[in-house]
Amino acid sequence: MAFAVRIVNLYKWLCDDKREHVLSKQLLRSGTSIGANIAESRAVISRADFVSKLYIAAKECRETQYWIELLYKTEYLNEKQYMSIKEDSEEIGKILSSITKKMKPNNNQ
Repeated sequence: MAFAVRIVNLYKWLCDDKREHVLSKQLLRSGTSIGANIAESRAVISRADFVSKLYIAAKECRETQYWIELLYKTEYLNEKQYMSIKEDSEEIGKILSSITKKMKPNNNQ
């Protein structure tokens, strides 16, 4: 949720201050989808469904990282802004990766 709030605030700032509406909309979609899929995973009916939701969240996280990097490389974000949100997205990605690796059906741990 905290990451989604950061994404929404970044989106508002990009629209209001930078007048950027295309890339920021993509960032808003993927960045808020991460938490939405994690929230949805709490109400699944099977282990496979749970893993599926987390894989979707992980894919959305990677997409979010792409938009963040593109916004940086096109100079909508400065280095400090970029590094801060990039680090948060990478941490979320690592957590999701760790969970999905442990939940694979053929994992005997």
